Amino acid sequence: MIKKSYSKTGRSCRVTFDLPPELNATTASVCGDFNDWSPTANTMKPRKGGRFSTTVSLEAGRTYRFKYFVDEERWENDWAADGYEINDYGTEDSVVTV
Repeated sequence: MIKKSYSKTGRSCRVTFDLPPELNATTASVCGDFNDWSPTANTMKPRKGGRFSTTVSLEAGRTYRFKYFVDEERWENDWAADGYEINDYGTEDSVVTV
């Protein structure tokens, strides 16, 4: 699930990325074109019930591709994303529009 909170000026948006417990993750991070797909830039914190979440400030008026990197070995999409786009590897990336 993705939650968005825009600044008063509307120039930026705090986006909270939330990974559901059904993925049975022990570690997770959100990687995307907003952080050069770095698995260490936006690590997610474990929450109650097996969820993971993190909040990232993004420039408003743009669309960003992202995926979750789970357990340092697998990539997962956010199935509640704003959309999906085919990537260079023939799979889909999640998309968030702010």
